[in-house]
Amino acid sequence: MSRLLRSGAIFSAMTMISRVLGLVRDAVFARYFPVDGAYEAFLVAFRIPNLLRRLVAEGAFSLAFVPVLSEYKKKRTPEELKDLIDHVAGTLGIILLVISVIGIVASPLIISGFAAGFEDKAGARPELAVDLLRITFPYILFISLSALIAGILNTFHNFAIPSLTPVLLNIVLIASAIWAAPLFADPVTALAWGVLLGGIVQLAFQLPFVHRLGLLPKPKFKRGHKGVKKIMKLMAPAIVGSSAAQINLLLNTFIASFLAVGSMGWLYYSDRFVELPLALFGVAIGTVILPKLSQDYADSNVAQGESGFSKTLDWAMRLGMLIALPATVGLVILAMPILATVIGYGAFTWQDVQMSTLSLMTYALGLPAFILVKILAPGFYSRQDTKTPVKIGLIAIAANMLLNVAIVLPWFMGGYAGAHAGLALSTALAAYINAGLLLYLLRKKAIFQMQKGWILYLVKILLATGLMAGAMIFLIPNPSWWQQAEALDKVLWLLGLIILALTSFFVSLYILRLNVRQLLRH
Repeated sequence: MSRLLRSGAIFSAMTMISRVLGLVRDAVFARYFPVDGAYEAFLVAFRIPNLLRRLVAEGAFSLAFVPVLSEYKKKRTPEELKDLIDHVAGTLGIILLVISVIGIVASPLIISGFAAGFEDKAGARPELAVDLLRITFPYILFISLSALIAGILNTFHNFAIPSLTPVLLNIVLIASAIWAAPLFADPVTALAWGVLLGGIVQLAFQLPFVHRLGLLPKPKFKRGHKGVKKIMKLMAPAIVGSSAAQINLLLNTFIASFLAVGSMGWLYYSDRFVELPLALFGVAIGTVILPKLSQDYADSNVAQGESGFSKTLDWAMRLGMLIALPATVGLVILAMPILATVIGYGAFTWQDVQMSTLSLMTYALGLPAFILVKILAPGFYSRQDTKTPVKIGLIAIAANMLLNVAIVLPWFMGGYAGAHAGLALSTALAAYINAGLLLYLLRKKAIFQMQKGWILYLVKILLATGLMAGAMIFLIPNPSWWQQAEALDKVLWLLGLIILALTSFFVSLYILRLNVRQLLRH
């Protein structure tokens, strides 16, 4: 596990750089762009190709490509490995080029379908959303090819470069917001061009590193190529199975288009702060264990019960819960301080802070489930089983839709403010259904057996989390202080509260005799 931990630490460190810069990006957006109809138009135009990125590039494609690539690496010749990469690059490039052209031409229909509420909502800019989508849609082509390169690097245990690559998108978007935006009649147009340029830059950045491996793709196309056919067969169901949460977010975008102007912006910022620990830990753990689990399966060393496969999943779950439970409580308690400190300036009003706080608190409740899904899904994909996660994903999507009706509709129809927070809550609850079913079926099929001591382990983490929460609640200033305080004072107080939270949590674990160091060395 020490090698996995080192890989995970590298991935997390690189991702931390990217996510911190992402927070800087969001702070810049909040300062220069009010949460109005134009900004919502950009969010929709960015969310659609970004969703496709998560569905195809980082989701279904990576989960199908890496196991097959690991199998070729283990059992085939270097020439066959390179041939697979070339034909995957050619096939993927052609498909995505066609999708991009269709997306550009059909932008009015796509906006009407995914943001139908724009048509009749005062202040909305549907025509601007169409123009921006035509600019951002080809992003899916470049970022998916970037994911292909990242999959190759990850298979050869180079996790640093792929995890650092998103930094480039953030740099391009920050530059677009500050220097390019004033050049456009609608300043958000600069952000759309920044998204497209960012995709190109991310792809170009990784090419020299895969070239050093002698695996730089030379796109080829051949109908019926066995390796490509196998990947495509695995991809089709994985699109649903790996990305239920993303499809739920898209459903939320559709519903939010009917809610108050600003709802999409408030949900966007909430999502960004939950994505930080999810990417640093959930995605990192899931990414580094997938090649290991795939190798176990390719070696046919996966015995039932006490296998290395099972122990790897158990270790990953323990590490994930050690992080997820205190992070969830921390985000709920510090939601308003975080938003007020990081983005509560300029065009981002105090009402925006309050509304974003509501959705951040409800969305954060799902963090343990989001992380578990990232960890448990590779247990199926590494065995080239994409059908089971598909069934579970469909159930989660259906549950999210029912929860939206049960939670959001009464909230909105009752005239209460903050109905968008109900969307976040529905997504969080649906994630628990997703994670719970993944775990249940892994155990039922005897793929995974949890090691002894789980109940005591969770009790100790929950006790430590409770002590941490008490310390923060006792010392945190009231909301009016966060509204009126100077920026430097807010930064210092927030850092102090975070340090207090970390210190009290780990001291509590030490008192409770939970050996974190032993878990990390396991």
